[in-house]
Amino acid sequence: MLRAVSLVSRLSCWLASLSTVVCLLLVGASVVARYVFHTPLPWIDKVAGWLVLALVLLAAPEAQRRFEHIGVDVAVGRMGPRLARAAHVVGAASVALVAAILLWAGWETVAFSRMVGLVTDVAEIPEWWVQLLLPAGAAVLLLVSLAQCFVLLAGGSPEHLPTGDEELPRDTLARGE
Repeated sequence: MLRAVSLVSRLSCWLASLSTVVCLLLVGASVVARYVFHTPLPWIDKVAGWLVLALVLLAAPEAQRRFEHIGVDVAVGRMGPRLARAAHVVGAASVALVAAILLWAGWETVAFSRMVGLVTDVAEIPEWWVQLLLPAGAAVLLLVSLAQCFVLLAGGSPEHLPTGDEELPRDTLARGE
């Protein structure tokens, strides 16, 4: 099961990377169209915004899986092993709670947009197509954080779990961070 969650998370991250590349290409094309050919393409700004949304929502689960999110590793590293494990469980459970709320709110938003028939001003694409990014990203984030909780509560150590033994860069130590 953990391998499946890891695979889904990495696939989600791959899609986020793809959205970044497409966004870069579209913005580049927009700049060339506007300043070289004097023909602005306003739809690109909207689509680039959707792609940034995809980047954030689809990359967050992989950041959680790798424990690359914002955290207080120095404080956890100074705790004893049992307290550090408890802190990681609380952190993963907190992420799971937020992901569950985002999943529920995302489905509500999609359902409302479908019911009302909202469309974008870009080729009249149904808004719920874009809004599906929220529950999709939240679902993967929920899977990852629940898997981490399961492993931690079972006494295991999730892949990429910081141990507190990581050495800080010397300039960080010199500044007292």
